[in-house]
Amino acid sequence: MKKKHLILEQSVLFISIVKWFFLASCVGVLVGTSTYVFIEILHRSTLYAGQFKYYYLLLPVALFLSGLLIRLFAPEAKGHGTEKVIEAVHRYGGKMNPFTVPVKLVATVITIMAGGSVGKEGPAAQIGAGLSSIFARIFRFNKKDKRVLIICGISAGFASVFGTPIAGALFGVEVLFIGTMFYDVMFPSFVAGIISYQVSSSLGAVYFYSPMEFVPKFSEGLFIEVIIGAVFFGLCSLLLIETMKLMESANRRIKIWEPFKGLIGGSIIVLLVFATSTRYLGLGLDTIQEALQGTTAFTYEFLLKIVFTCITLAFCGSGGVVTPIFFIGATAGSAFALMLGLDPSLFAAIGMVSLLAGATNTPISASIMAIEFFGPELAPYAAVSCIVSYVMTGHRSVFPSQVLDTKKSSSIYIEKGVVMENVKSVRIRPRPHSITDALVRLINKLRDARNSLKKK
Repeated sequence: MKKKHLILEQSVLFISIVKWFFLASCVGVLVGTSTYVFIEILHRSTLYAGQFKYYYLLLPVALFLSGLLIRLFAPEAKGHGTEKVIEAVHRYGGKMNPFTVPVKLVATVITIMAGGSVGKEGPAAQIGAGLSSIFARIFRFNKKDKRVLIICGISAGFASVFGTPIAGALFGVEVLFIGTMFYDVMFPSFVAGIISYQVSSSLGAVYFYSPMEFVPKFSEGLFIEVIIGAVFFGLCSLLLIETMKLMESANRRIKIWEPFKGLIGGSIIVLLVFATSTRYLGLGLDTIQEALQGTTAFTYEFLLKIVFTCITLAFCGSGGVVTPIFFIGATAGSAFALMLGLDPSLFAAIGMVSLLAGATNTPISASIMAIEFFGPELAPYAAVSCIVSYVMTGHRSVFPSQVLDTKKSSSIYIEKGVVMENVKSVRIRPRPHSITDALVRLINKLRDARNSLKKK
C-alpha cells in the first residue's frame, strides 16, 4: 500500500472515531436523562399504588387503557418493546414513530403501577431508540447512520436502566442477530452505553448490585452440576417462549376490539392473584433479591411468573420481558438447588443470567452481565451456563424480530437469514456415524415398532 493511501485511510478512520464519539455521546446524554426520568416516574407511581392493599383490582382497567393508548396513537409500542426496535432496525432502516416515546412511557407506567408482570428495560430501550430516531431525523442523517444511532439508543437504554454499561451496550448489538454481531457498531454502542449509564447514575438512579460473598472453589463435581443446571435453565427458557406464543395465539382467537382483551387478561390475572399471591405481580425485585440472598423459593414460583408475564404481555400489557426473565431465572435456580441440595444463592445468580442468555439468544452479554452484577468470581460458571442455556433453547426467541444468522448445530438444517417469527420448521440432518445419527435411527426404530404394535 502506498504511503499516501495509508495516510488517507488512517485519516478517514480517525475522523470516523471522532464523529461517532460525538454522536454516540449525544445519544448517551439524551437516553441517560430520559431513562432516569422514566425510572423516577415508575418508582413514584408504584410506591403510590402500593399504599393500597388491593391495588391490583385496577389491572383490567389498566390493561384496557394501555391497549387503548397503543391502538390510537402508536401501534409500534405494543408488547415488550425490544422486538419492535429490532424490527425497525431490520425492516425500516431505523425509522420509528415519534409518538412511540410518550405512549410507551405512559402505557408501561400504567401497566406496572396496577401490577402487570412486565419489566422496565424494554420501554427504556424503545424510548432510547425512539429519541435516537428523532435526533437522526432532526439532523437529517442518512439511512445507514440512522440505523447506527438506533442501535446506540438500544444500547444506551439497556445500559442505563440496569446499571450495566458494558453488558447493556453489548446487548444492543448482540440482540439484533442470532450468531453474529455488527462489529462496526461496537464503538458507538459502547460510548452511548457508558455515557448513558454515567448520566443516569449522576442524576441519582440507584442500581442493583449483589456481589457474591462466597463462590466455591472449582471442582469437577460443581462444574458438572452447573452444566446440568444450564440444561434445566435452557428448558425453562424454552417453556417461557412457547408459553408466550401460546398466549399470543389465544389472544388472536378472541375476535373482539383489542383494548377489550385487556379487560379479559387483567381479570384472569386478578383471579390468579386470589388463588396464589401478589408476589408475581409487577417487577418482582424483592423476590429476586430474596432468591439471590439464599432464601429458598417455592419450586413452582418460576412457573407462576411465566404465566403472569405471558398473560400480561399478550393481553395489552406494555413493558419489558427481561426483568421477568431475571425473576424466572433466579427462582428457577433456587428451585433447582433445592431439588439437588445445592447452594441456592449460587444457582439463583447463575439461573438469572442463564435464562437471559437462552430466552434472548445473547450469551455474551449475559456472561458479562454476571460479572457486572455479581463480581468476577462467578464468571467461569456463569459463562458456561449461559452458553449451554443458549444452545438448549434451540432456534427460538422471546424477540420474534431477531434474524437467524448461525445455526446452533451442524446436525440441524434450518434456513439462515430469516426472521425468527418466520422460522416454520427445523429438520434434523445428522452426519453419518455420529451420535446424533445413532439417536435419530433409534427414535425411528422405536416409532416403527410402535406403529407395528398399533396395527396388530
